[in-house]
Amino acid sequence: MNEQRLQQVRSNLRLMDLDQMVIVDPVSIAYLTGYKNDPMERFQALYVAADNEPTIFVNKLFPDPSDYVDSIITLDDTDDPIDALAQLCIHDAPLGIDRGLEARWLLPLMDAQAASAYRLASSAVDDARAHKDPTEQQAMAEASAINDQGMAWLESQIREGVTERQIAEGLEAEYRRLGAWGNSFAPIVSFGANAADPHHEPDDTKLTRGQCVLFDVGCAANDYCADMTRTFFFGEPSEEFERVHATVVAANRAAEAMVAPGVTFAQIDAAARQVIEDAGYGPYFTHRLGHSIGLEVHEPGDVSSAHNDPVEPGMCFSIEPGIYLPGRFGVRIEDLVIVTQDGCQVLNHYPKDLECIKA
Repeated sequence: MNEQRLQQVRSNLRLMDLDQMVIVDPVSIAYLTGYKNDPMERFQALYVAADNEPTIFVNKLFPDPSDYVDSIITLDDTDDPIDALAQLCIHDAPLGIDRGLEARWLLPLMDAQAASAYRLASSAVDDARAHKDPTEQQAMAEASAINDQGMAWLESQIREGVTERQIAEGLEAEYRRLGAWGNSFAPIVSFGANAADPHHEPDDTKLTRGQCVLFDVGCAANDYCADMTRTFFFGEPSEEFERVHATVVAANRAAEAMVAPGVTFAQIDAAARQVIEDAGYGPYFTHRLGHSIGLEVHEPGDVSSAHNDPVEPGMCFSIEPGIYLPGRFGVRIEDLVIVTQDGCQVLNHYPKDLECIKA
């Protein structure tokens, strides 16, 4: 059990006037306890109270969590986990609920009158996970260092006739060769007009001279995720492509220069968006500027015009402006940043100025 993380969650719960919570997200359970297990369709939960030792509910099918948690309730497939959980809850106090608790568990828990009220409390854990400690920050930096090497391999694959799918399918093996666990998400490899779709899935499109090449990729290493996007050009780019690429790079840099404690996520988004709007491409930047990242590649919290909270030291998120011209091409440049005491640390070091592959 990580006592520091547990105490932060308890502190966050107190701010919400809660003395108890049930956590079912396997990643959050692992974050707090060190116990890693995907329960699939079976019930698994960590019950956290203000004054008592946390209790984990786990099916006997799975590995014993006793090395991580002292208080354990072991379940059989024929057991009623909700009855056991209801007996543990403080009946005359509200219960914090994880957003992942399915209705098939929540409704019987409510019928059992396990608590006086039920409140969504995922933010108590989300906030703790959002503030990376030095060990987590180092893990994030190491994953991104591998991702930089992976991007070099991707650039080396740019050649006439190669397909998007061929490159995407080869990336995971390269990540493993470099020391990562594999992909942190399904890689995006897009040629030409396909790059105008921000979430294009690699297909059998063949690369031909005169097309852009967009790689949005990430690896996972030591539990933590990396994510980065770079856009190249195969052959000689048009003046407009060069202008669009330079605009996106400038937007990326303007946003990164804004990151510092006290600046809001919305202000960071606006810094990048203003550069793109001033260049005349505002309608073609069609998504938020970034997302939080850590144990999962997309974690709660984003960098958008709707998020007016200030950034704080230890937070990690992406900065990924893009311009997408339907039927023609798209450009996106993405880095990860960690907020420091007076600015930010950019985790990606692969060049982002335009590189044209001639061979």
